[in-house]
Amino acid sequence: MGVAFGYRGQQLGLPKEGPGSIARPGRRFAALFLDWALCLLIAYGLLSGGRAQSASNWALLVFAVLSVLTVGTVGFTPGKRLLGLRVVAEGGGRLTFPRVVVRTLLLVVVIPAVVWDRDGRGLHDRLSRAVQVRL
Repeated sequence: MGVAFGYRGQQLGLPKEGPGSIARPGRRFAALFLDWALCLLIAYGLLSGGRAQSASNWALLVFAVLSVLTVGTVGFTPGKRLLGLRVVAEGGGRLTFPRVVVRTLLLVVVIPAVVWDRDGRGLHDRLSRAVQVRL
């Protein structure tokens, strides 16, 4: 009601557009879809020996391990990299390992990921003080 909130990411000191700006939801969902497809493929081919039912059970574990290892080391998952996204700490720089683990556990639970703040960050990102930005 007449309150100016500014653009997404302004309160975090991020640019409005271009590299370093808040990642758009469409790219984030597409990156998540690519990562999930990769995890299903890995679980189907390597862990379950081709049994589809058990592969879907293992895919969530593969997703969690993939997320912790890749976001914790290089700052992005394969899907995020393909779509030009990176996960950084609120003040910039890399997330610490405990914050990556918290973010991943909350992401696996799913509910925090669908609750967003006005900057477009999921609750999993907000609680781990992370931001998904464009490269």
